[in-house]
Amino acid sequence: MSDNDIALKPKTKSKPKLARPKLYKVILFNDDYTPREFVVMILKAVFRMSEEVGYRVMMTAHKMGSSVVVVCTKDIAETKVKEAMDYAKEAGYPLMLTAEPEE
Repeated sequence: MSDNDIALKPKTKSKPKLARPKLYKVILFNDDYTPREFVVMILKAVFRMSEEVGYRVMMTAHKMGSSVVVVCTKDIAETKVKEAMDYAKEAGYPLMLTAEPEE
């Protein structure tokens, strides 16, 4: 190599670090008007829970005021909340669910 030549070093390939998507909690709130059987039916239909698990989630919300139904990505959580609330609205019940960021 002469003095005018440029020495090229091979670039090291860096892998981009992929951050995990932020998770959201779907929370079921208790109300005095929506029948327990309807809530369990929604949990089975929308959230694919068994009868037993749906009943336990519903009873937790009934006794404690609210219950975490599922933890998932934002898009899925918001879709599930909308779907469940649409079913409840169609049936004339004030069922309330929200999607909140997990701490």
